[in-house]
Amino acid sequence: MATRTWNKDRATKRIDAKITGLPLKDIEIKEYVRDTDLGNLPGHVAYRVDGVHLYADIVNLGDLLNVTAVEGEICHRRTLRFLNLHYRAMHRVIQRIDTVFVDFHNQRLHTVVTKPYDAEAGRVHRAVAMGQLIIDVLAQTGEDADHPAAKVRVGIDSGKALAVNNGRRGHREPLFLGEPANHAAKRASGGSSVGIFLTNKARKAIGLADAKDENSTPLTNDQIKVSQDKAKLEVTADQIVKDWKQDLEDNPIGTFGFAAHTPPFNTLDIETLSVKNSRRQDAAAIYADIDGFTDYVGRNISNDSNAKHVVRALHVLRAELDAVLHADFAGRKIRFIGDCVHGIAAEGTAQTTDAEETITNMTLCASAMRSSFALALERLKDKGTDASVLGLAVGFEYGPMNVTRLGMKGELVRCSVSRGVVAAEEEQKRCAGSETAIGSKAYDAGSDAIRKLFGDARKRADLTYEVAIEELSAKYDKAALLSKAMAASTLLKPGTAAGAPPSPSFPNRPAGPTTPAGFA
Repeated sequence: MATRTWNKDRATKRIDAKITGLPLKDIEIKEYVRDTDLGNLPGHVAYRVDGVHLYADIVNLGDLLNVTAVEGEICHRRTLRFLNLHYRAMHRVIQRIDTVFVDFHNQRLHTVVTKPYDAEAGRVHRAVAMGQLIIDVLAQTGEDADHPAAKVRVGIDSGKALAVNNGRRGHREPLFLGEPANHAAKRASGGSSVGIFLTNKARKAIGLADAKDENSTPLTNDQIKVSQDKAKLEVTADQIVKDWKQDLEDNPIGTFGFAAHTPPFNTLDIETLSVKNSRRQDAAAIYADIDGFTDYVGRNISNDSNAKHVVRALHVLRAELDAVLHADFAGRKIRFIGDCVHGIAAEGTAQTTDAEETITNMTLCASAMRSSFALALERLKDKGTDASVLGLAVGFEYGPMNVTRLGMKGELVRCSVSRGVVAAEEEQKRCAGSETAIGSKAYDAGSDAIRKLFGDARKRADLTYEVAIEELSAKYDKAALLSKAMAASTLLKPGTAAGAPPSPSFPNRPAGPTTPAGFA
């Protein structure tokens, strides 16, 4: 039972169990060889992969989310259909070019080019040609003014990364840890202008001069043409678009159907969701990102013994963050995004979300994540894994949220995208590894105690659970007082580690066609 409280003893038991279940002697670091299957890695195995990482970011997603003044169902239907159209097209590109699919996270695609083997320049040329193919394809896959063509910004970097298992039950795609994944992502998200942006390392691999500013120096048409000629891709944009149109005829997307989930969200089975069976209601979204992890990987990736510690630290830290969200505060992880956890939570009923209670409990959840994170670092160090250089940057926001799955039949991916989700990620990005930030909507809708806790900057350093529960209770925050009373109750039972969510205890009720209280 999720108690909306955090307990050090309970967290310690979870963390110790995770560490015990992943002993260093059982972790294997392997070298990636030709055609190694990275799609279903065991949790104790990691591959060192020399590849070229490509991120494709759809930069006009915000136009869809802000097409209406009110963030209602029409706005979310348009945005989700827009993404679904382009997911299907990009999926076909990945299949035809034979790269390693890593992730679709809302507007971002991540894929890794591993061929040709032992030829970095050839991989970079292939990635550039693929990036241009994606741009050309998505320029043709819009439907109408409500679902326009996507405008794409591509980021590319090359180098060695660790591939580990990411997630479980239905979405066990590989996760790549290290500098090339991180730097490619930063080039893709480094601005609003479209084009293909390479790091200087990737530019050097194909004989190009360094760029003074990697984020503002796209490849020229002539440079792209050189890569296209060298890569000689096996498919054209017209062929992809033709197949995409045929797929839409054979497997129409349909109309998104929304229902509200009866809180809490830890009873939601996301693997049952689809276009016609999606969820939508006011809730809080959170992003908790492990700060400094890319550098930590970079310092330890080359040595097998050190790399084992990286793998153990990642799995232990992410599992505990997920457990705090799911087991302690009744939230639901949407997905792991590299070393970041994206989740949602809500309190109230299917008809009406209790905004103040939701925001207070998410604040307590964020602060409990920080307490658990520090505890996990201590326990890891006691067991020989020193990851004390790492921090935790947390951001959250409140507003209309949706949850669904998009993409190709049989290979659907989780999606929760809204103004609040985008804002939560932006709040996380403005935090250092000791900070927690609250979005403006959550700040305004929260209690007076919440506003005093975060101050005018809407950001607080070193916000542990002990600090949050005491300060909020002292200001008579109702949800905090209830959590404090629950923690003190002798009837409180020990929690268990997060696992697969149970079936919903209550029926889902339609969210439309009218707009009930609690919805935008």
